[in-house]
Amino acid sequence: MTTAVTEKYDLEEAIDAIVDRYEAKQTALIMILQDIQKHHRYLPIEALKMVAKKMELPMAQVFGVATFYRSFSLTPKGKHHVCVCTGTACHVRQANVIVDKFQRELGIDPGGTTSDLKYSLETVNCLGACALGPLITVDDSFYGNMTVTKVDKILARLNKGESADEEEEA
Repeated sequence: MTTAVTEKYDLEEAIDAIVDRYEAKQTALIMILQDIQKHHRYLPIEALKMVAKKMELPMAQVFGVATFYRSFSLTPKGKHHVCVCTGTACHVRQANVIVDKFQRELGIDPGGTTSDLKYSLETVNCLGACALGPLITVDDSFYGNMTVTKVDKILARLNKGESADEEEEA
């Protein structure tokens, strides 16, 4: 099989397994899309078409859900998702400096993904931990009281293939 055919077959098998896990219930559409995005780091249009067919839903309905919720993406995201809070508490604690640092280091603007698909950068209005501002998340971990020095350390660890989590200081 050619690579494109193999990829489509693998995608179809993965979609079938995810939809079957939720018994193709329409009420599970969001969870199905979340599982697909978790696996692919975005929602490929081909996957949405397969979901619509497998669940016997109009493509417009599946696409509507995928585009309505901000947590879903129709474009590929990086392996590491960096999110900087720019809400009021973080803003007054210089979150813009942290955003600028990530932009310079990664060479992308918020909403962008590096060409090697290693990093995605996003800003949000609030992450809900205002006392820790400026606050960022890297993948699913929170990092408070962020500084440019901490950004350098986190990126250095990620670039080495390590976890972004900080080592315990003695």
